[in-house]
Amino acid sequence: MQQRELEVFQNLRGDNMIRIKDMKEEGKKVVGIYCAFCPSELVLAADAIPVSLCGTKEEPIPAAEKDLPRNLCPLIKSSYGFAITDTCPFFYYSDVIIGETTCDGKKKMFELMENLKPVHVMQLPHRKNSDASMALWVEEIRELRKYLEKQLQVKITDDAIWKAVDLRNQERRAIKGICDLNKMDPAPLTGLELLTIVWAKGFSADKNSSIKMLNELKSSIMGEKNDHQKLQRYKPRRPRVLLTGCPTGMGSEKVIRLVEELGASVVALENCSSYKTLDLLVSTEKEDPIEALAESYLKIPCSCMSPNEYRFELIDSMIQEFSADMVIDLTWQACHTYNIEAHYVEKLVKDKGLPYLHLESDYSNSDLEILKVRIEATLEMVK
Repeated sequence: MQQRELEVFQNLRGDNMIRIKDMKEEGKKVVGIYCAFCPSELVLAADAIPVSLCGTKEEPIPAAEKDLPRNLCPLIKSSYGFAITDTCPFFYYSDVIIGETTCDGKKKMFELMENLKPVHVMQLPHRKNSDASMALWVEEIRELRKYLEKQLQVKITDDAIWKAVDLRNQERRAIKGICDLNKMDPAPLTGLELLTIVWAKGFSADKNSSIKMLNELKSSIMGEKNDHQKLQRYKPRRPRVLLTGCPTGMGSEKVIRLVEELGASVVALENCSSYKTLDLLVSTEKEDPIEALAESYLKIPCSCMSPNEYRFELIDSMIQEFSADMVIDLTWQACHTYNIEAHYVEKLVKDKGLPYLHLESDYSNSDLEILKVRIEATLEMVK
């Protein structure tokens, strides 16, 4: 991948920050989102800008620990720290915040955050396959629609929702198209390049523009495919690694860096900031767009769901499709649901005869050497 193309995505967050500032001055509304379960189609249908606010850096954590326990998940502490220190421009520009009850730590953090911004918390059912869960989730999305209409002083029509559904489906297809390029061997994108591209999507001020950029990037890489494979023909094959587990973003990418510094290739990211939601297109066959949104979003295979079979089916298929030689399962400190699911992921991977490594860490660099030794030892098991 050419450096100039990657720089476009590296700069996207900063460029969109400036655009959002200008658009805010023109009266545009911004809605901060912390989770994949929030149906951003409703935000788009309200003619507002959805932005991702999940904290992925260590710097604001000390400030957060004045209010939050030190042994809490670093994603929660980083997110809250950015909010209370006013060091995240996207939080600053957000008119409202949408939270969700994916874990106990986040839902209590949202209670504290209400002192800073208007916050609406969606009550997520944790069992997918029941009529009661679907009914609850449909009602929660209807409540979100009403909340956005009231807070943003707009009317969200069904037609506007369907247009937003089409736009977001296009975006999912475009991102999946980029991710699926790494099914090639050798993979055309490094793990860091892949992370940079998929992470940048959360800060887009113009979905049409970002979709166009993603499709152009895919075409460019496909055009370089033959030359790329010729150049790689006489190089040693790099072990192909599937990274699964908790969300990873720029600032918390240390495991990806270590893997690639040790000579392997992170070919796919299963987590919710990447591949996990990309196949879950919202159906356009239903009469009610709210029911269509509910049906799609309730399928997200987050570890908060119990049971969570689809996640293991997804990992199984990704191992095959991306020709993974090993799996690394990353759990952030105090994320109990992903920590427990590691038991099932390990069994799945080992039943396939592949090396498996479960890592539990936080956003600091204090354990870099330990992580390096463990990753290197597991890579030696790759046949």
